[in-house]
Amino acid sequence: MVSSTGAGFTHDVVIVGGGHNALVAAAYLASAGRSVVVLERLGHLGGAAVSARPWRGVDANLSRYSYLVSLLPRRIIDDLGLGIQLRRRRYSSYTPDPADPSRGILVDTQDAEATARSFARVTGDDAEGGRFAGFYDRLAPLARALFPTLTEPLPTRAQARARLGDEEVWESVIERPLGALVRRTLESDIARGIVMTDGLIGTFASADEATLRQNRCFLYHVIGGGTGDWDVPVGGMGRVSAELERAARSAGAELRTDSPVTQVSPDGEVRTAGPAPATVRGRLVLSGVGPAVLAELLRAGGAPPTDAERPSGAQFKVNMLLRRLPLLHDADVSPETAFAGTFHINETLTQLESAHAQAAAGGIPRPLPAEVYCHSLTDPSILGPDLQASGAQTLTLFGLQVPHAIAAEGDPDQVRDALLAAAQHSLESVLAEPLSPLLYEAPDGSPCIEGRTTLDLEHSLGMTGGDIFHGPLSWPWVDSADILDDPAARWGVASGRERVLMCGSAARRGGAVSGIGGHNAAMAALEILGDDRDG
Repeated sequence: MVSSTGAGFTHDVVIVGGGHNALVAAAYLASAGRSVVVLERLGHLGGAAVSARPWRGVDANLSRYSYLVSLLPRRIIDDLGLGIQLRRRRYSSYTPDPADPSRGILVDTQDAEATARSFARVTGDDAEGGRFAGFYDRLAPLARALFPTLTEPLPTRAQARARLGDEEVWESVIERPLGALVRRTLESDIARGIVMTDGLIGTFASADEATLRQNRCFLYHVIGGGTGDWDVPVGGMGRVSAELERAARSAGAELRTDSPVTQVSPDGEVRTAGPAPATVRGRLVLSGVGPAVLAELLRAGGAPPTDAERPSGAQFKVNMLLRRLPLLHDADVSPETAFAGTFHINETLTQLESAHAQAAAGGIPRPLPAEVYCHSLTDPSILGPDLQASGAQTLTLFGLQVPHAIAAEGDPDQVRDALLAAAQHSLESVLAEPLSPLLYEAPDGSPCIEGRTTLDLEHSLGMTGGDIFHGPLSWPWVDSADILDDPAARWGVASGRERVLMCGSAARRGGAVSGIGGHNAAMAALEILGDDRDG
């Protein structure tokens, strides 16, 4: 319990940063009767989980940064009374064969036989579809065993292993590089690539990397919701953050925008600049910013992060608005079907490994591995009535194997343009027509397409290195129970400072739009504060 001795506390908890995790923490803490203030440097809340209109005069409200939801637990939705709707996609993915785009693999979650035929048509192997389905069936216990633990105190490694109860799966996914499992289970390069992409979202790695960073990324991508499904938020990602903001305000949390934090003291004093500079002091500080940013705020004089503290993202995002969906070479699959799930481009395992090698040598991968999906097919509400009536559709492209070093070196605009050209070229390599003529035009005549590099994320969101996870992902357990006597460690939110907790993507089980970091920081804070309400 944090002592209430000493005067001058303005709040029980001060939260630095106003991303979706901060709003989750604020809502839980305020609902428990705690005084909470959230301090956000931007003029709006939500961090990367926001919707925006990127093109002036165009009524398209896109999920500009984060775009799909998998890890947000139903417990958080129910606890906070969130009025959000998540739609499940029937088609998990479509993957055109890079060598012959007239054929592709369509994974239809409602038709296993059609999926198997699709695999056979592309690979020439009648058994490959069964192997692919069996691969995910074999891993399903991981989701059922581990996902419920994400909103509980951290288990130990031994407890998590026992909870899974499958030594072969544990060894294959947790102990050895993912590439070995993928190659052992699947025969075709294209099927292996479909699986491997889940280990490379925002993560620069090879299939066989000894660090196992690809394994940790893969694990979080296949356990979401206890099923591994990725859902579309109706109304866009901004709807999720808007509901969290409503829940926090309704519970009594104080939310301040245009309040950039300039300094954090380990004893809970937080200073802000902006139109209304202020100093607040909390019994606890929750950090919704990355560790590098927090370290800078904690240092006297605000020294920039050291190289050792600076994380590195690994992605390139493209948002587009098209007059209609592009035509495909594949006569058996409609564009509306192909783009309704995740559309894999040049993501065979060989291509993913080649892209990693090219990027490690300092070059932009060619072809650029990427995945695309169309939000507006599942949720037309993100487009205005006129756009809907015209047949316009959004496309979101997420490029893989693009480490921050590529964006950070050279002229930012030139690098962005080069990455955008590489992304467009990669996409067009599997389309039956060029992309440019399909781009919707804004009233000023400019095409509705934008690229967002890791450097753009660093500048616009304060996300150091453009790392969407705020640093390396961690396993959702601890190796030893020795540290679990401390609430911050027990909930995976320790910062190394007694009065400062991590509540964002940098929390041990943070990352993605999940709210888990915020939930767990709130649970730890309530334990630490106990019944101490004086001051």
